[in-house]
Amino acid sequence: MVDSFEYKIDSKGRVFIPASMREELGEVFHVTISDENCLNAYSMESWKRFLTRVEEMPMRKQPMMRPFFSNAKKCELDAQGRFVLPQKLRERIKADKEVTVVGIGTRVQFWNTETYRAINEEETKPENLAKVMDELDF
Repeated sequence: MVDSFEYKIDSKGRVFIPASMREELGEVFHVTISDENCLNAYSMESWKRFLTRVEEMPMRKQPMMRPFFSNAKKCELDAQGRFVLPQKLRERIKADKEVTVVGIGTRVQFWNTETYRAINEEETKPENLAKVMDELDF
């Protein structure tokens, strides 16, 4: 998945998922916090892989994953391609009126639009793109 879209959050806390992302994400998916200032949505298949990796960790390391699980919500799309983004998660990223939906690999991210615009502006500067290309040996 690639691309980004800006959407208004409606009065019921619903967010629209673009059709191209719905195909990859599926009708039912999980949303949780991220190590960035955004939320990540995982298809059921990706979520199962995530769970498997945690289960394979030594038992004493598994509690490190607690924040991801305690903040995870199972979400389901309605007939219009929207889902309710829980208030707790909207507050986490300070998104009360609008959100930017970003496809990134096998997941979808939800960002506070102002935060994403600032990050995107910085990340897409030629010198930063060159650093990424060097890091990836392109």
